[in-house]
Amino acid sequence: MRRWALAKLSAGAGTLGAGAGPFQPRTSASSLELGDMTARMVIVGLFTFMAVRLGTDFMQTGRLTGLLLLASEALVVVLTVFRRSTGVVDRSMRARVLMTLSLLGPPLVVATAAGALASETLTVMISVCGLIVVIGGKVSLGRSFGLMPANRGVVSSGLYRLVRHPIYLGYLITHIAFVLANPGLWNVMALLTADIALLARAACEERTLALDPAYRDYQQKVRWRVLPGVF
Repeated sequence: MRRWALAKLSAGAGTLGAGAGPFQPRTSASSLELGDMTARMVIVGLFTFMAVRLGTDFMQTGRLTGLLLLASEALVVVLTVFRRSTGVVDRSMRARVLMTLSLLGPPLVVATAAGALASETLTVMISVCGLIVVIGGKVSLGRSFGLMPANRGVVSSGLYRLVRHPIYLGYLITHIAFVLANPGLWNVMALLTADIALLARAACEERTLALDPAYRDYQQKVRWRVLPGVF
C-alpha cells in the first residue's frame, strides 16, 4: 500500500506549536487519555443501541438492508478502538459538533414495517455497494482511521485515488438504501442531518490535513472530496 510518510511535528515547531489554537490545546496527557477512552465508550454504546434495534428487526422480519447498515457502522467501532494515536488533532467545538451530529443519525433510525419505496432486492444491492465502498476505504486507512479531524498519515492508494473521503461516500450510499427500505420523516431527518454534518466534517478534516505538504500535494492529484463531479 502506497503511503506518503509524515514528518513528526514537534511541540514547538511551525504552525502546530504551542498556542496554535484547537489543534494542540494545553491539556494534560491524562485528560486526553480520559477523553479518548470516554469517546470510545460512547461509540461502543451507540453501536450497541443500534445493534439491538436493527438486530431485533432482522430477527422479526428477515430484512437485510438494516443489517447491512449495522455492518457498516460496526467497522467504525472496530477501527475507532484500534486506531493509531496522533498528536495533531482538531479539538475545536466545530469539529466536535460535526462529529457528534454525523454519528448520531444511524443509531436513531427506526425500521418501519411497511411502505418501502423500493424492493428488498434493490435496497440490499445498493447497501452492498455502499458497504463495499466503506470496507475498501477503511481497509486502505487501517489504523489511520479516526473520528476527530487528525493527521494519522496521508493515504493515497485504493479508493483514495478516486475521492479524498471514500468512506463518507459509502455511508451516503448505505443511508440512501436504508431510507428507501424504511421511508419516514424521522429516518429522513436523522440521516439527512448526519449526512450534511458528514460533508461539512470532510471539509473540516481537510483544514487539519492540509497543514501537511504531502496532503496538499494529494489534493492537487485527487480533486473531489466525496461525490465526484459534485463535492
